This record gives sequence, C-alpha cells and structure tokens, in this order.
Amino acid sequence: MEDSHRTLSEITSVILIGGLGTRLRSAVSDRPKVLAEIQGRPFLAFLLDQLSATGIKRVVLCAGYKGEQVQAVFGHSYGPLDLFYSQETSPLGTGGALRLAIKLIESDPVLVMNGDSYCGANLKAFWMWHTERNAAGSILLTHTFQMKRFGRVQVDSDGLVLDFDEKGKRGGQGWINAGVYLLGQDFILSIPANRTVSLEREVFPQWVGRKLYGYESAGRFWDIGTPEDYAEAEQFFSTLKKGSREERAFSL
Repeated sequence: MEDSHRTLSEITSVILIGGLGTRLRSAVSDRPKVLAEIQGRPFLAFLLDQLSATGIKRVVLCAGYKGEQVQAVFGHSYGPLDLFYSQETSPLGTGGALRLAIKLIESDPVLVMNGDSYCGANLKAFWMWHTERNAAGSILLTHTFQMKRFGRVQVDSDGLVLDFDEKGKRGGQGWINAGVYLLGQDFILSIPANRTVSLEREVFPQWVGRKLYGYESAGRFWDIGTPEDYAEAEQFFSTLKKGSREERAFSL
C-alpha cells in the first residue's frame, strides 16, 4: 500500500542501465551507454545529479551489459546518494530488470528512470501530482514533434492513460513516454519474475484503465540511444545548464 505521507526524498529510485546499446555501438563500443561521455562526464552522472537535487538518498542501479564497469566507475556512493546494484545474468528487459531488483527497493512507490534518456522535469511536482491521484503508476510525459519515432501516450483531462500508440504508427506532434515513472510496489510485483519483460510494450498496456496516469511535463527531453543523438547531447546539456523554468524548480 502506498504511503501518502512519505516524501520524495525518502523513496528509492531505480535506474535501468542494463541495455545492450546496440544502436550506439558505432559511437560507443567499449562501455555501456550510461558511461558514454558527455562534456567529459559519464551520462549516468547527469541522472544522479538530478536525483541528488531532489533530496533522494537511495538509488538502485539495474545493471546488465558490462555492469561491472559501472560499479568500477561509481562504486557505492555518489555525493549524498547511496548506490546499490542489481545485476542481471541475462537480458531481462526493462520490466524484468525492475522486478529482479524488488528486494533492494525500500519504498512504495518507487521512482524509476531509464538510463539512456534525460528529462529536465520538476520531479517534486511529478511526485505531488502522483500522490494526489493515489495512482498505481504514473508515467512522465514530454511533448515532441517526432512522435512517429517514439509512439504516443493518450490521456484524458485528469491524466488517466487511455491508450498507447506504437512507434511508427502515428506521425506529427504529441505526448510521449519520457522514461521516468512513479510505480507502486503492487505494480512492480505484477511483473512476471525471472523472464524478459518490457515495461513499455507489455506491462504498461495491461494497466490501462487500472489507475495508470500520464503527467504532462514541460521538461526538456533527450535520448542518447543513437549515434546521431549522442553527438548532439553535448549541445543539449550546454543549453540545459542555462536553466529552464522546470530545471530551476529543483532547488525550490
């Protein structure tokens, strides 16, 4: 049961970093995607900075491909963050990796992030919005003009998820999954254990109509999954440093 009195700083965050990074291999071949360098820093450092700014203290890294490299670089702490590792022995997908990490998760709900994308959203506002609805799960959404590449998430006026459009089905602009979630323990326990499961393709669609919500954020979004996008990530983070309205809200 979700504890509505728990603050964002008290919950566990999980970062999914186990992907094989196949599309990025031509640009980053010797390390996992989260260790790809941007402005001389591993990409994972930008996500950990974002979590640290919210006051979160406990982070579980769901590692897979070359996970030992991540542990060698970051160890078990990063500033005020305590880092814990859940290492899969074979690829389990985003859902399977999250389910495997359940024993390391000490809160209900859990803040989950994809390890290959960044959204400069106000996570405190996302948390408050989620708790107000007593949601089983909430997906952070970002607006894009390249919806065909990502697939659209359709919500009603209160944010209740109505449907998902698969990648390539619909072009134009719309709201997409930004790879940041607040998920209850019941939601995570519903994921089949010990097998490959995709949150995006298998789990989320099953929760439509069951208190799954989508939060529309103005935070700027970037995915480093392709060589082209990785090459432009330096410019994205340089611009982000200047401070968007939502990014500045982290310190409020």
